[in-house]
Amino acid sequence: MESQRNLLLVGLLFVSYLLWQQWQLDQNPQPEAVQTTATQVSNDVPHSAVSQDTLPEQAATGGKLVTVTTDTLKLVIDTQGGDIIESSLLQFPLEQDQPEPLKLLQRHNGFNYVARSGLIGAQGPDSAAERPTYQVASNSYDMGSQDQLVVPMSFVDANGIQFEKRFVFTKGKYDVRVEYVVNNQSANNASMQMFGELRQSITADKSNMMMPTYRGGAYSTADTRYKKYDFDDMKDAALNKPTQGGWVAMLQHYFVTAWVPGAEQQNALYTKVYNNGSEGAIGVKQPVTTVAAGSSETFSSELYIGPKNQEALSALSDSLNLVVDYGWLWFIAQPLHWLLTMLQSLVVNWGVAIIGMTLLVRGALYPLTKAQYTSMAKMRNLQPKMEELKKKFGDDRQRLSQGMMELYQKEKVNPMGGCLPMLLQFPIFIAFYWVLLESVELRHAPFALWITDLSVKDPYYILPLLMGLSMFVMQRMQPVAPGMDPMQQKMMQYMPVIFTVFFLWFPSGLVLYWLFGNLVAITQQWFIYRSLAKQGLK
Repeated sequence: MESQRNLLLVGLLFVSYLLWQQWQLDQNPQPEAVQTTATQVSNDVPHSAVSQDTLPEQAATGGKLVTVTTDTLKLVIDTQGGDIIESSLLQFPLEQDQPEPLKLLQRHNGFNYVARSGLIGAQGPDSAAERPTYQVASNSYDMGSQDQLVVPMSFVDANGIQFEKRFVFTKGKYDVRVEYVVNNQSANNASMQMFGELRQSITADKSNMMMPTYRGGAYSTADTRYKKYDFDDMKDAALNKPTQGGWVAMLQHYFVTAWVPGAEQQNALYTKVYNNGSEGAIGVKQPVTTVAAGSSETFSSELYIGPKNQEALSALSDSLNLVVDYGWLWFIAQPLHWLLTMLQSLVVNWGVAIIGMTLLVRGALYPLTKAQYTSMAKMRNLQPKMEELKKKFGDDRQRLSQGMMELYQKEKVNPMGGCLPMLLQFPIFIAFYWVLLESVELRHAPFALWITDLSVKDPYYILPLLMGLSMFVMQRMQPVAPGMDPMQQKMMQYMPVIFTVFFLWFPSGLVLYWLFGNLVAITQQWFIYRSLAKQGLK
C-alpha cells in the first residue's frame, strides 16, 4: 500500500469518524418539546413557585434577587427557594472581542437553566406548596479583597424551626459550598433531606457537523465513574441510582455545572422532566436526617459552575474530571493533554505548544514511519517477481498465495508493514483531536498574526489551503504504485482538494497540527527516500 494512500486513509477515517458521530446525534435529536405524563414529575422535589412560561423575566420570581460577585463569578440568587438563577463567568468573555462575560446559568427569552437546592421530607420547607422565602441582610455582596465570602439567608417555619442557607465562596474558585444549618427549636423531631438539582430547557441540537459536541446530563456512582444521560434518556426513563458519594452534572462545550455531595454518605441520583417535557433536570438527594428537638444539624453540598478545568474538577471528586470527555481514547488523550499543557507553560503560546507537540509525536513515531516506507519500497521492488508468480500459477489462488508467502519470507518482507504503522498513528491523531476540541484553555487562545482564536476556523482559510498544498507536495514526492489504475490515480490527485474543503471549518488548532504534521512528514519522507536510494531501494 502506498504511503500517500495511507495518509489519505488516515484523513478519510478521521472524517468518517466525525460523520459517524454526527449521525449518532441525528439519530437521537433533541426536540424543542415533548409531551410527558404527570407521573414523571413527583412531588418530593418542588416545582418552581411561579411558571416561567407565562410571566416575563423580572416577574418570574416570588422573592427578591441577590447579586453576589467574586473574582471568578457573578451570581444571581432568588430568595424564594434560594436557587441560583444566573451565573456569569467573569474570566470568560462571551466573544473574544466583547467584554461581556459568558452566562452559564440563566433565565432569558424562554430559556431556563438554574441550579436548585432545598430541604425536602416531612419537615423540609421545600416540600410545602410554596417554597420558603428567605430573609437576607443585603441585595448585593462583593468578595473584594477577602479570601472567602459567606452569604447567609434565613427562614423560620410555622413550627419554629430555624433554617439558615449559606453560600460559601472561595477566592479563585468556581465551586460554591451550599450549606443548610437547621436549628430545631420545636418540641418534636424534624425529618428532612437535602437535594441539589440542575434544570435546563431542552432545545434542538445545533451542533456543527464537523464539530459535534455534547450538551446534556452526566453522572457518577460508586460503580460507574462517568456516564452520560442526555435529555432523550431523561424523557425515556427517569434515572434512579442509589450510590455512595457520586455526583450529577450538566455539560456543554468547554463548561459544566455539577452538584457534588458528600463522598461518604448514601445518596440517590435522579432525573426528571418538567413543563410538559420542555425542561430536563438531573439531581441528587442526600440521605434523610432526623434533627432532634432542641438540636441542630448541618447539610451541605458542593456546586461547581465553571470551565472544564481538570485540576479544579479533580479537587472536588476524583472522577469529575471525566466530564472533559475524550471518548474511548481517553487513555491516550489524557497524557497528550498533560504534555500539551506542559509545553504551553514553557513557550507561553498554545499555537507554539501545538507545533512542539507535533514535533514530539512525529519524532516518537519516526521508527514506525521509517519501517513503513522501507516496507513499501521492498514491496515495490518485489512487483516484477510477483507478476511472474501470477503468470506461473494463473488462476490457482492457493498455489499463488503459497508462492507469495514463500517470496515474502525469502526477501524478509512483511506485506502488512506499510499499513500497521498508519493504524497505530490514527488513534493518536483522533485522541489529539479530542484534546484540542475539549480543552477550554484553547478557547480564545491566540497563535500569531491573523490566528487570534485557535478554537475556531481560520477566518481567511489560509491554514487549510497550506495544509492542502502540503498534502499535494507529499503526493508528488512519492513514486507511483506499479499497476495502479489510471482512474484511481486521478482520484488520488483530487484527495488533497477534498480534504482541504473539509478542513476549512475545522478549528485552527487542529489544522495547525495537521499542517505541521505534514511538513514533518515531508522532511522525514525526503530523508528516508534518500537513505533507501543508497540501499538500492526505490
